[in-house]
Amino acid sequence: MKTHDSVTLIKDKDNNVSAKPFVKWAGGKTQLLLELTSRVPQTFQRYYEPFIGGGALFFSLQPEKALLSDINAELINVYKVVKSNVEKLIASLTQHVYQESYFYNIREADRTTEYTTWDSVQKASRLIYLNKTCFNGLYRVNSKGQFNAPFGDYQNPKICDPENLRACSKILQSATLTSCSYLCIEKHVHKGDFVYFDPPYAPLSTTSNFTNYSKNGFSTENQEILRDLCAKLDKKGVFWMLSNSAAPLILDLYSDYNIEMVEASRTINSKAGKRGKIKEVIVRNYDGLCE
Repeated sequence: MKTHDSVTLIKDKDNNVSAKPFVKWAGGKTQLLLELTSRVPQTFQRYYEPFIGGGALFFSLQPEKALLSDINAELINVYKVVKSNVEKLIASLTQHVYQESYFYNIREADRTTEYTTWDSVQKASRLIYLNKTCFNGLYRVNSKGQFNAPFGDYQNPKICDPENLRACSKILQSATLTSCSYLCIEKHVHKGDFVYFDPPYAPLSTTSNFTNYSKNGFSTENQEILRDLCAKLDKKGVFWMLSNSAAPLILDLYSDYNIEMVEASRTINSKAGKRGKIKEVIVRNYDGLCE
């Protein structure tokens, strides 16, 4: 178990910008922020998040140095556009309309050859629009990597939130963004760095199977490879924290580390009766709350 012996590189909370995730992501951590932030090391060098998703913890911590990555290239493109071209993105988002036939026209765009000619702002605008208007805010793709979540029934979805997008853009200025596997961080991290892992969760039952954030999914073998990466980082002197389901597989894989149970409300299930409080785990290779 690691001790805190590195340099503090989290911004003064009094100077933090108020910001929240600009996309809704399955397994998003907004509701668990208090649980997570209380367990972050008080001091560390650089922040890494290789399954960035909605980025709730990153936007809360606002570290001075960060590397954010995800295997989902479309998602990383959105982050890059928010960072570097937020005004054009806002202008594009204001052009969208909440209407079913329009939604399906936009959704089907990635099935066309024309989509390859779209610029980064157009693609980012499309993803945010679909995320805000599809069923349950669910980002889901088929085996070809094509977005396939259906139209959502909302009263008045907020497709564009200029104030929050500008705040997120400001925070992202100090972050490096890259599209790659979670394994790519190993060559970058050093002793005293902090990594937060929020992978697609291991299913709690044989009928649970939502890992389609990318066309390749996330298998039991991936969970095992991730655990092996965590073991390597532990030996390297890197702080890491991981979120996952309380599945027997996860409890077994991380039995050598600090495992804590927390309750989370999940709404990703298509059946309303199966949504609600479920047990999740927060795993760390260091001890103690770090308030």
